[in-house]
Amino acid sequence: MHRRSLLAVGAAALTTAPVLRPRPARADGDPVDVLLVLAVDVSRSVDDDEARLQREGYRAAVSDPQVVEAIRGGMIGAIGIAYVEWAGAEYQRLVLPWMRVSGMAEAQAWSERLAEAPRASLSWTSISSGLDFSRTVLQQAPFDGTRQVIDVSGDGVNNSGGPVEAARDRLVAEGVTINGLPIVNDRPTFGRMPPIPLDDYYRDSVIGGPGAFVIVAEDFQSFGNAVKRKLIREVAGLSGPLTG
Repeated sequence: MHRRSLLAVGAAALTTAPVLRPRPARADGDPVDVLLVLAVDVSRSVDDDEARLQREGYRAAVSDPQVVEAIRGGMIGAIGIAYVEWAGAEYQRLVLPWMRVSGMAEAQAWSERLAEAPRASLSWTSISSGLDFSRTVLQQAPFDGTRQVIDVSGDGVNNSGGPVEAARDRLVAEGVTINGLPIVNDRPTFGRMPPIPLDDYYRDSVIGGPGAFVIVAEDFQSFGNAVKRKLIREVAGLSGPLTG
């Protein structure tokens, strides 16, 4: 089976949301320890400052020496990474297509590309649509990964699109792990507080698959440190209680 690369999307992916359709998997891509989709909430509840803090958190974490050491310490010593932003059911965007990272130079290059990509902020929160879009991104990866992980971060519950549990279950049935990074703060979303604590919601309705876990960011200021801890754990394929 063969999988076509999304790299040709190029600069157009930075300004428009490509229509992604499932394609057959390829078996001849470069090997990586994990295919990792970073799926990031850019709904209206995330203001410009918070969106910047999210971006900076991912930029700093991917190029952090400890994260790079974890990447190099894998059996293959490389990961494939793609960066997706999502809001309501009508908006998902592949901001950075797949890139193979196996050392500091590539990690820093990825970080610089993210700094240059334009940002958007739109209404509503469709975690389910973000997961469905990320599923297609995984299916079109140009690399051969021993594991597949979607890393979902956000500050609200699913309020647009289909049920998030159904989207999660489709991915889990295909062997994909979904990890969660809920951003817990005291600000209501569209004037309302979530019906249950956001970290509990992510545990009950969002995450799933082998070794799935949640790491809570207490606010946007602490987001970067949470991302770093999460990436180290995902790259190393760790499960069970988190320490440190």
